[in-house]
Amino acid sequence: MPAGSGILPAMDEGSRTLSATERLDWLRLIRSENVGPRTFNRLLERFGSAGAALAALPDLARRGGLRRAITVCSRADAERELSMAERAGIRYLATVEPAYPRWLAATEDAPPLLGVLGDVSVLGRPMAAMVGARNASLNGRNLARKLAADLGRAGLAVASGLARGIDTAAHQGALASGTVAVMAGGADVVYPPENEGLWREIIQAGAVVSEMPPGTQPQASHFPRRNRIVSGLALGVVVVEANARSGSLITARFAADQGREVFAVPGSPLDPRAAGPNDLIRHGATLTENADDILNVLSDLLRRPLSEGRRAGFRGLSGGVPDDAEAGRARSDILELLGPSAVSVDEIIRQCQLSPSVVSWVLLELELAGRLDRHPGNRVSLLVG
Repeated sequence: MPAGSGILPAMDEGSRTLSATERLDWLRLIRSENVGPRTFNRLLERFGSAGAALAALPDLARRGGLRRAITVCSRADAERELSMAERAGIRYLATVEPAYPRWLAATEDAPPLLGVLGDVSVLGRPMAAMVGARNASLNGRNLARKLAADLGRAGLAVASGLARGIDTAAHQGALASGTVAVMAGGADVVYPPENEGLWREIIQAGAVVSEMPPGTQPQASHFPRRNRIVSGLALGVVVVEANARSGSLITARFAADQGREVFAVPGSPLDPRAAGPNDLIRHGATLTENADDILNVLSDLLRRPLSEGRRAGFRGLSGGVPDDAEAGRARSDILELLGPSAVSVDEIIRQCQLSPSVVSWVLLELELAGRLDRHPGNRVSLLVG
């Protein structure tokens, strides 16, 4: 597709808008101990509302083996966070709401609440993500800037992580057409500090988003979580320069797990910054020299139907609640099969010959007790220690 021909978004609206009470309950639930995005979704599927799930947390965690009371986010703490967000100009979007980014909502670990600074409407546009080396070469930065500008002229917004190097160049190239910066800390915390001017420009020309509370300083563990949002927002991820251990390759792996396209700009084997993209191409990424290489693939992807993920709503109490004796027997059988290596939930169901509902219930108990870890592809492992 020619870079100037345009790509038009074909986005469906979300199902509803949360009430003020629901939004507070959603915030309390996602900020409670051992509740991540996947657990949050399973709780809402089981109980139908965040309020009901909050009430059930203590008993579920106790059944899963937690020997103390689980820490549930208080109403006062949630109200305090909402007040901080309002003062900072941050708006929280829920996965079920129309303005929530559609492609991100379709991922299994989408943030239930996404904090947004700037123009929310840019989140409704189809996006490409662009990532790469912080110590990028001048040629790499110039190419990233040009690719972002060309993608913008074709109708795509460009998402990245506001890091030094390629991220910065990508945002700069897309300022005129729309760009989204995903923060590892709070949406109001600029990192790296030297990008404060760019951060302010992005708020005017696009949006800054984060799943973290306002004022949160970024920690090392936050960046992989940030990366899965960068890839989840986009139809595909473009890697411009990255060494063999770059965090950009984590973003590319997230993209592959999420069913998104991966693009890579080739480079000289004499440059360590080419090792990452060259290896991605070796393993099937689309070799990318210009925007047309990206647009030709993504224009086809836009014509395919996209699962609406969590937008369809939550049923509540699917399959019923097992009694204590049934849950106890199931818990013993499931724990016997679990270990530190991830296994498929479907395989657990087959081996235990239990109903999917009972297995799901027991895994939820273990997760809330801090004993279970979730992995892509509906796999789980036991946390030892």
